[in-house]
Amino acid sequence: MITSSAFSGQRYGVFGLARSGRATVAALVASGAEVLAWDDGEAAREAFAGPLTDLNEADLAGLAAIVVSPGVPHSAPIFARAAAAGVMVIGDIELFAIARADLPPQRVVGITGTNGKSTTTALVHHLLANAGVPAAMGGNIGLPILAQDPLPAGGVYVLELSSYQLEITHSLACDVAVLLNITPDHLERHGTMAAYAAAKARIFAMQRPSGVAIVGGAAQADFTPAPATALRIEEVATPAQADWPALQGPHNLENARAAVAVVRALGLGEAEIAAGLASYGGLPHRMERVGVRGGVLWVNDSKATNAEAAAPALAAYARTHWIAGGKAKGADLDAVMPHLAGVVAAYLIGEAAPVFHDILQGRLPVTLSGTLPRAVADAAAAARAGDTVLLSPACASFDQFRDFEARGEAFRALVAALPEDVA
Repeated sequence: MITSSAFSGQRYGVFGLARSGRATVAALVASGAEVLAWDDGEAAREAFAGPLTDLNEADLAGLAAIVVSPGVPHSAPIFARAAAAGVMVIGDIELFAIARADLPPQRVVGITGTNGKSTTTALVHHLLANAGVPAAMGGNIGLPILAQDPLPAGGVYVLELSSYQLEITHSLACDVAVLLNITPDHLERHGTMAAYAAAKARIFAMQRPSGVAIVGGAAQADFTPAPATALRIEEVATPAQADWPALQGPHNLENARAAVAVVRALGLGEAEIAAGLASYGGLPHRMERVGVRGGVLWVNDSKATNAEAAAPALAAYARTHWIAGGKAKGADLDAVMPHLAGVVAAYLIGEAAPVFHDILQGRLPVTLSGTLPRAVADAAAAARAGDTVLLSPACASFDQFRDFEARGEAFRALVAALPEDVA
């Protein structure tokens, strides 16, 4: 795990004891800090092995900081209590930023954006590792960063950073910072688009003048990155996309351009980049090819939880049977409308099905399937060899599934159960 002498002898509160919270407690204790740990959830408290202190009631005076899990909303009483006690509220990414001084010489890449940040983060990590560069991937993806072993000198930490994480990070000076795009999301947390965008912009505000900022064109108008070096994603030249099986569609071209810009800034050569793009296998639930049945390709894009994320997936294939719906984040599908030319039919599920039906009716054949198993059966009956069946819901999953992973896993299992010759 990652530890730091800066934590030794200090007292910290840790509020939230899921994976990142437990990793934070372990790293602080291993560094010689005293920790007051708490979670409002009974199940999380029962699963925690150490002592507990209710931070909603404890005296917070004298704490070096309170480390909250990113999902804790700012309306939670712990924020007001911390402010009254004069105690800073931070996240585990800020602890990592502090710990950098004790780590072997390293570089840090930070990647944020509404859509595409997980794929871009994983791709940067793959490109580096494939080229023999020591690299670790963390933040909003994979293992909590503090739970990972320190990299040797010359290593690169590649961090996916959500707006929730950036809000409570104050000193992470990324050597390379990426803002892919900004579209409406998480407004129940941030309140306004301006507040959401401001949280994202913190990734640049924390950079030093020697840093490199990489910005998607749609976001660039709103931001003037602090560093001297700023690059537009749309202007990055790449090898041919046809050679990257796991990176199809216009959104993955944007992700790949961003990743290529990052690794070029870190010193990778063109042959290393081309080899890494070709060998990248993709992430689960993000344009994941889960099977071919009777010549029909089945693709799991369950991570597309809003219309903006689903739109480019619809443009990736020539003839698409689209499974969509769930718990809608908005009442429109405006973002997908320019990408319906290759969609031959839609199969709608969940709470959003009636609303999406009214929007799409008259533009293409629409079936109110209701549930994912029914949608898979309906699509399997209609699709023919050469077609693609795409689960790209444009919705959250919480009406019928625990999360987008559970939805994608259910889809994967349903496809696996189809006969090989279905079509």
